[in-house]
Amino acid sequence: QVQLVESGGGLVQPGGSLRLSCAASGSRFSSYLMDWYRQAPGKQRELVATITSGGTTNYADSVKDRFTISRDNAKNTVYLQMNSLKPEDTAVYYCHAFPANLWGQGTQVTVSS
Repeated sequence: QVQLVESGGGLVQPGGSLRLSCAASGSRFSSYLMDWYRQAPGKQRELVATITSGGTTNYADSVKDRFTISRDNAKNTVYLQMNSLKPEDTAVYYCHAFPANLWGQGTQVTVSS
């Protein structure tokens, strides 16, 4: 099974952009459906975006037209490009692999002026 490690989080002003990366170890990465979730303090974890092994993508309404999920199977990496960030996007972002049910450690995204 793969292990997932997120990176790319940080502090950004409203309207700014960040690109998150999730690097996977293991040879089965290309067969997994990959997700990005986020969780703010005191709130439930929310599914943000999904990409299938074939590259089909889906997004939560709250991030549609602002976020883009992609994957590079040769690099065993999934990305989340986040544009036009809002304070409401502040959360810890986690990548997830299905059906293996693997989680990364999370990376903090803070959107504040």
